[in-house]
Amino acid sequence: MLSVITLCASLPGLGRWLVREDPVRQSDAIAVLTGNFPARAIEAADLYRDGYANEIWLTHPGPRTKSAGLNVAQIPTEDVFNYDVLRSMGVPAGAIHILDTPIVNTADELNVIDSTLKETGEASVIVVTNKAHTRRVHSIWTKYHSGEGEMIVHAVADDQFSPSSWWKSQTDKLQVAHELLGMLNLWAGLPVHRTPRPSGSLTSSDAPVQILLPTLAK
Repeated sequence: MLSVITLCASLPGLGRWLVREDPVRQSDAIAVLTGNFPARAIEAADLYRDGYANEIWLTHPGPRTKSAGLNVAQIPTEDVFNYDVLRSMGVPAGAIHILDTPIVNTADELNVIDSTLKETGEASVIVVTNKAHTRRVHSIWTKYHSGEGEMIVHAVADDQFSPSSWWKSQTDKLQVAHELLGMLNLWAGLPVHRTPRPSGSLTSSDAPVQILLPTLAK
């Protein structure tokens, strides 16, 4: 009985521990991590319009292959959709850059963001993700990129994750489970990790992408 009470008392603490945001401030760029489309791109567009940075970086998933008779390689990847979201919200094409090195997971994304900071000589970047993901993002950066540029971790403002009652929502429970597994993998030294093929780092998205999306507003 005591162990059950202790567990229940720790659940809100676990949820709050996963949320590790930094105060948002002026930076050289805003980077959108993949996932939770289109909320992260919308948040990045809002930050851009509020003047927090002059450019937005999108990460690029690696190439995909045919599956079950469907040529998924012909389906646009998330960076393409994020590009269209940003353009629909008024972000100029010249301010959007797709980081060319293909990524598989969060560690890959932070690697290419760090490499781009070094390549461009920029000093700071706002990384946009979800609330429950902020702890892992911050921990990966601290472990592998500490002192190599300032990263400001910022969560989507209207993210519905509830740190104090996450176990009441199936979506929140899945997020917590995913993040805990990710943290265990990080603490073990990232043994579960695939390395994408190397490529160039920074590409400007000056040409419009032919995906039609409705005009978005927050």
